[in-house]
Amino acid sequence: MASITIRNLDDDVKRRLRVRAAEHGRSMEEEVRDILRLSVSAPEAPRNLGQAIHARFAALGGVDLEPPSRGSMRDLPDFG
Repeated sequence: MASITIRNLDDDVKRRLRVRAAEHGRSMEEEVRDILRLSVSAPEAPRNLGQAIHARFAALGGVDLEPPSRGSMRDLPDFG
């Protein structure tokens, strides 16, 4: 197994990491390993906003909507 050293870590980040590890009942080192494992195994982000929205709500299923009725265009105003 490889080792890694993280220098210049903000005190607040270290504190929050310690609290998070305690909430999960594990050491800070194991918490960091889990965070790193999850972050590198996460699927690649969608390429655009539409794909991101679709991915976020795909599990909820879809809704079929009736298209709105379309009428003729209004007459253009006469400014002259």
